[in-house]
Amino acid sequence: MKKHKWELLALSSIPLIMTLGNSMLLPVLPQIAKELSISSFQVSMMITVYGIVAIILIPVAGYLSDRFGRKAVILPSLIIAALGGAVSAGAAWWLEGNASYAVILGGRFLQGIGAAGAFPIVIPFVGDLFKEEEEVSKNLGIIETSNTFGKVLSPILGALLGIWIWFAPFLAIPVLCLLSFALVLFLVRNPKKKKSGEDLPSFREFVKGIAAILKEKGRWLYSIFAIGCICMFATFGVLFYLSETLEKRYGMHGATKGLVLAIPLALLCLSSYGAGKLIGENKPRMKWLAFGGMVLLTGAMLLAGISSGVWYVLAMLSVAGIGIGTALPCMDALITEGIDKEMRGTITSLYSSMRFIGVSLGPPVVSLLMKGGHWALFGTMAAVGLIGGLLALLAIRPSKDKGKGKSGGSQGSRFHRRHPAPGRRARAMR
Repeated sequence: MKKHKWELLALSSIPLIMTLGNSMLLPVLPQIAKELSISSFQVSMMITVYGIVAIILIPVAGYLSDRFGRKAVILPSLIIAALGGAVSAGAAWWLEGNASYAVILGGRFLQGIGAAGAFPIVIPFVGDLFKEEEEVSKNLGIIETSNTFGKVLSPILGALLGIWIWFAPFLAIPVLCLLSFALVLFLVRNPKKKKSGEDLPSFREFVKGIAAILKEKGRWLYSIFAIGCICMFATFGVLFYLSETLEKRYGMHGATKGLVLAIPLALLCLSSYGAGKLIGENKPRMKWLAFGGMVLLTGAMLLAGISSGVWYVLAMLSVAGIGIGTALPCMDALITEGIDKEMRGTITSLYSSMRFIGVSLGPPVVSLLMKGGHWALFGTMAAVGLIGGLLALLAIRPSKDKGKGKSGGSQGSRFHRRHPAPGRRARAMR
């Protein structure tokens, strides 16, 4: 841990800053809609377009990071994200109406390209830096906590910036991205490569490797992908609902609104940190904590549908945040430790793509569900949470081995003996 503390600090800045760059917009979305004279659904697309492009490009970034190195992908991606923020800020400053809205979406598109090659690569990078499973789990908990801390800070910072000027969150994005760029550039070193250039898999071998892994481990991998998607869908959907409701129904603005939005996110952050510390290398514990987190999410959403009182709903959403924060580090650890390093960047990137699907779907789906009434919204959320709970319970099956307990993905070692990565095959033939 101490050996890599500066690398971990720099890598932790990436999920923090990427989250700020996206979630800072949530408290000012109603203000943006008013300034540009657009609907709630249209303004929600500023979150969605960012996620859609990331969904498409994250697997490509994962492949490139496996082939050319994590740092070689992260650094250019941070520059692209900074450029995207600058484009959106410039459009908001100099253009008006539909023209401003269209170019802002273009800037968010660029920012999504940058995000695809930044945060998703951090998870396999941590797996590369630390050898012991317990260290990997603990430090992935720190990364997930950094991500959730960004969610806690973002509504407060976004609301405060919005008091100054409505597009100030766009202006902050280039500054934050360049700060993270400097930290990664100077503090992070790539782990030594064990492969020569000729040992690297071709794209065809790479695709075959993914297909083989998914065929062998599809049951638990698809379940983890879905749970990650559900967690992000609930998180961003709830934030969008609160942002709209607090401003339009209860007249909350500025720092007060930001502080209220931060309450469930703060609990999500604390539970994420606690789960990361607790799971260690015990995979059965990861499964049951994830299941418990999904049960909390489902129950909280059901109870939130009973009453529309703001403080009651906020309390239920805070419980939901605890559930989400408990589940996410478990998913990160299971998927990272169950995949060999040769394919880790790609598989974790597929997982990150699924999380971005949740980010993209949350705001627009909730904006439509809100028209159907309070119970329609939270009943749907509860149903989605129930699906996540059933997947955690039935599809993730750790073995009962003590010590280095193996997950459903623990068959990775057996799999790679039967289907060695292209580099391993090359070495074996020599």
